[in-house]
Amino acid sequence: MAAPQAVRPTLALTVGEPAGIGPEISIRAAWALREEANCVLVGDAAFLALTASLVDPAIRLSALSVQALRNGGLPHFGKDRIAVVDVPLAAHVVPGTLDPENGRAVLATLDLAVQGVQAGWFDGIVTAPLQKSTINQAGIAFSGHTEYLAEKTGTPQVVMMLAGALSNPAVNDQPYLRVALATTHLPLKDVPGAITQEGLGRVLDILHADLRAKFGIAAPRILVTGLNPHAGENGYLGREEIEVIEPALAAARARGIDARGPYPADTLFQPKYLQDADCVLAMYHDQGLPVLKHATFGRGINVTLGLPLIRTSVDHGTALDLAAEGLGRADCGSMEEAIRAAMHMVAASKGASGANPN
Repeated sequence: MAAPQAVRPTLALTVGEPAGIGPEISIRAAWALREEANCVLVGDAAFLALTASLVDPAIRLSALSVQALRNGGLPHFGKDRIAVVDVPLAAHVVPGTLDPENGRAVLATLDLAVQGVQAGWFDGIVTAPLQKSTINQAGIAFSGHTEYLAEKTGTPQVVMMLAGALSNPAVNDQPYLRVALATTHLPLKDVPGAITQEGLGRVLDILHADLRAKFGIAAPRILVTGLNPHAGENGYLGREEIEVIEPALAAARARGIDARGPYPADTLFQPKYLQDADCVLAMYHDQGLPVLKHATFGRGINVTLGLPLIRTSVDHGTALDLAAEGLGRADCGSMEEAIRAAMHMVAASKGASGANPN
């Protein structure tokens, strides 16, 4: 008797800023992975149909209205086409040219995706890049996907983590690198004051819990960087390691979390340390992410931890200049990886075997 086929997860793909590369890479990635995942595009159906026809005439889309979705749920379209939930734009799209009139529609795609997960239509969300300025110019205060999704789901704290398959797996026994951040988009001068024992404790709790629940790692090993050069060098280059980070790690270990450090950031990212790590926790944005983005060469993804839902995203921006040059120039590799990561996380969350991407 043949083994039963795995059920394809259903993922909402919000296509992001319409004038950027988001619509194209969403369509291409969803079509490429249609055998593995039921990716539902959330955006302007007419605009996406036109874009798809120009990308590849073989791509088939089937549109449905938000009202039809709310009334009858998500219909089954099969693997020969991609479903599109129509969230109409307010203005005509000129590739590479931002239009604030479309800002509210972009935000509406996120609202619909969250509602869809809460209603059981979607198993998770994958987001294409959007332009913060467009939404703010539309009259809505907006600082980013991460903060907005936290607010929409009533989540008091989330953790930003980037991950990706290493371009040269030989440098690491685990060919997958994860880097989480203790702080995110802050001016460098504000970082020391934002790092507290309590705050680090919450970040470690979230990181430990989601590595287990959403990545299927039974006993996560977390390596933590220091804040200062040489991890403070015993207090000569700063005392945050002694007064804040070390006590936070000790308290986390007492709660059963395998958190080690603090390590000097300039020497931590090498095989002899990473081979024993499931994730690195860096203290600030540009301490950990340049290393990851270099190591994964455009195949990295962004994951929001701590949410009551699965959300992954690409690790790049809207690339307006590339969009202005026309279709066919954007690389959809990061979007494909974001979809695959969401698939793994769905499987791990449901207790499926083989969920760990390592």
